[in-house]
Amino acid sequence: MSCGLCCDGSLIGFVELGKDEQTSLSLLMEIEKFEEAGFFMLPCINLGCDGCKIYSKRPKQCGKFECGLLKSIEKNELDLDSALEAIRVFKHKKIAIEKQFDTLPFQLVSPSFYFKVLELRNLLKKKRSELSVTPRFVKLLSDIDDLNDQSLKSFGISYF
Repeated sequence: MSCGLCCDGSLIGFVELGKDEQTSLSLLMEIEKFEEAGFFMLPCINLGCDGCKIYSKRPKQCGKFECGLLKSIEKNELDLDSALEAIRVFKHKKIAIEKQFDTLPFQLVSPSFYFKVLELRNLLKKKRSELSVTPRFVKLLSDIDDLNDQSLKSFGISYF
């Protein structure tokens, strides 16, 4: 379906790399290393308008990823139009949340939507008495919880 949500940082924050693929992929993108492991942060720089620009050389973890919507279509549990509608709704909700991010009294520094959600929740836990009880943050957290519920139902992925 190539919606790109798995690559653009909406659903996933990073991709782990096997030791054997780190060298070849380091020629195509910036690789982070932690001990023997390698990874790169999303959004992926190789996601283009037409999908993955390195599809034939993509990381193993990308190749193993199974989108919940795609699996539902393959099992004839869901038709393509319903899957596309779920993607449209998810993207619409995500955009609405990003607009709320832009009005925060502080800046989220994470590069991906996935990590911005986690960053915000962590900040609000630390400042629970100050910010998280205001109507504005209650709504934002409710919207994030709603998006998380849809992500889990549609894509099989949860932020928390």
